[in-house]
Amino acid sequence: MNVLWVLAHPEPRSLNGYLATEGQRALRAEGHQVEESDLYAMNWNPTVDTAGYAHRPAERFQVAAAADRAYKNGTQSADIRAEQEKLTRADAIVIQFPMWWFGMPAILKGWFDRVWHQGFAYGLRGPNGEWIGYGDGFLAGKRAMAVVTMGGPAWLYGERGIHGAVDELLFPLQHGTLFYAGAEVLPPVLIPAADRLTPEEGETAAKELRERLLAMPTTEPVPYRTQNGGDYDDNRVLRPDVAPGLTGLGVHLA
Repeated sequence: MNVLWVLAHPEPRSLNGYLATEGQRALRAEGHQVEESDLYAMNWNPTVDTAGYAHRPAERFQVAAAADRAYKNGTQSADIRAEQEKLTRADAIVIQFPMWWFGMPAILKGWFDRVWHQGFAYGLRGPNGEWIGYGDGFLAGKRAMAVVTMGGPAWLYGERGIHGAVDELLFPLQHGTLFYAGAEVLPPVLIPAADRLTPEEGETAAKELRERLLAMPTTEPVPYRTQNGGDYDDNRVLRPDVAPGLTGLGVHLA
C-alpha cells in the first residue's frame, strides 16, 4: 500500500509530530510505502493566487476556470503539480491535524484549496457524461482517514456536548471533501484532551493509531450515501421515501 500522509502541525516535537513519526514507522515496518507532505516543514503556500495557475494578470482571475485550464495545459505551479502526483500514486491518504476553532489549520485548508481544484478534483464527468461526485471521483478506489487531536475532553464533542458532535464538525472534510472525491472514508482517529495527555496516555494514543493504520485495508468505511446510488433525486436531494421526516447531516448516512 502506498500511503500519502499529510501533516499540518508547526512543531515536530509535539504530540502530533510524535504520532506522525510512530504511525509512519508502523506502516513502513509492515512493508507499506509512505510519502509525507509536512506542510509547515515544506513552508507550503496556502494562498490561492494567479501564480499557481499561470494566469495572465491582464485578465480577470476566475479561479476555477484558471485552475482547470492550467491543469489541462500542464502549467500549474510545481508545488501544486507535485502534490497532485502524490495523490495519484497513493492507495490511501492520512490527513493529520489539530482541530483549531472547530476546523483544520489554515495551512491545510490552503492545501485543499490550491491542490484540489477544478479539472483535477472536481468538475469531472463519468463515462456516460454525467457529473460525478460523492462516492465517485478522482479518489475512487482509494481509502482516506483523518487523524485529529482536540484540546477539549471527549465529552465536549459528544452528541450533547457544547462543542458539537465531532462527526458533524468533521463532516465538511470527510463527506464534503474526501467522499465527494470518491474516497472510501474510514472512521477518524480522535485524540481528545491532547494538551493534557501524560506520556503514558500519549503512548496509548500512538498504539491505537498504529492499530488503526495497519487495519486500513479491511476497515469498514463510513456508510455515506452515494450520489448516484438511488437515494437522491435528479436535484441531488434525498427522495421523500429515504429517511422520511428526518433532517440534518445524519440523513446522508445509509
